[in-house]
Amino acid sequence: MKKIFLTIAVALTSLMCAGQATKVLTAEKSNDYGLVYSLPVTALEIEVTASHQVAKKGPFYLYAKKFTGSDKAISEDYEKWQISEIKVRPFGVSDSETQYVMQLRPGALTSITVDSDGMLLAINKDVNAPSKPDAKPGKSTEKVVWPSGNEYLDFVDEEFVASKSSAKQAQLLAESLMEVRDSKLSLTRGTADAMPADGKQMELMLASLGQQEAALTAAFTGSVTTEYVTRTFTYVPEGEGEDILFRLSSFAGFVDADDLSGDPVYLKVESVNQASLPLDAKGEPKKLPKNAVIYTIPGSAQVSISTLGKKMYDKEIRMAQFGMVFGLDPLLFTDKKEPSFAVFDPVTGGLVELGSVSSK
Repeated sequence: MKKIFLTIAVALTSLMCAGQATKVLTAEKSNDYGLVYSLPVTALEIEVTASHQVAKKGPFYLYAKKFTGSDKAISEDYEKWQISEIKVRPFGVSDSETQYVMQLRPGALTSITVDSDGMLLAINKDVNAPSKPDAKPGKSTEKVVWPSGNEYLDFVDEEFVASKSSAKQAQLLAESLMEVRDSKLSLTRGTADAMPADGKQMELMLASLGQQEAALTAAFTGSVTTEYVTRTFTYVPEGEGEDILFRLSSFAGFVDADDLSGDPVYLKVESVNQASLPLDAKGEPKKLPKNAVIYTIPGSAQVSISTLGKKMYDKEIRMAQFGMVFGLDPLLFTDKKEPSFAVFDPVTGGLVELGSVSSK
């Protein structure tokens, strides 16, 4: 029941095409006065952001409590991925396998607007094509610097290097850490022996001391570095059911749905509101007009995304697939005195607006 495509490999932001081309079709001898169009199938653009966390224990983690007072030192290296956010955007794709014809007579002034794939957007009215996902890979706008765990070595002296005792080295590091903290405190209080000449120099000095403090502290308590990675999938439901959208590995991050190294992330689609025929003044279902201009009366489905028994996304979405086709009387649009116009939802194919051309 699925069609799944990975449209953007790694990105922090999913880019969308601002606009697509449209075509206005008119009745001509070359097309036998028949305007051919298709209706949309509702697809889902699914943007998944996952956090990638890498933790490294400090080489002196056993002395963290004694010299830093912290009992939350990392004692084992670890790496983990977990989903932090999911966004779902429905959009329409042309159902090119099923086409319809609006048959007109010679001289008819009726026109239809379609997108570049021939999907019906409007009758007797110009409209802009909707934006659709951009299949070009996005680029990360953040660069994560992964620590080696040995950054503290940039701030040690000869006594530390010469010492063969880990306990002695830990003590020397702790003394250096206290000196750095005292220097920061003196600067901020304005009591340092050598105060900076201006605010810019103060900023640079505090940044340097902050870097030293972080490196020396990490030697005891360890470090945790996190990056956020976004991948975008396109999913086209063909009916109710559940599929594995992708898997998330604790070490490799996003992996294919058939890669058993990761935990499965499920996408489930359930019909919740099937479409029904519109009713006439007597409350009876309307009959399809002769030579009707076909459009979609959409239904809706509950779309949920879950992993490890936890729902990460759950929302009702209107879809063409769970609807039904109906039609408008073509005479509405060919009336020479007062023709009508119609605008259709490019996501579901539903009728959005119907009115008189003279009043639009």
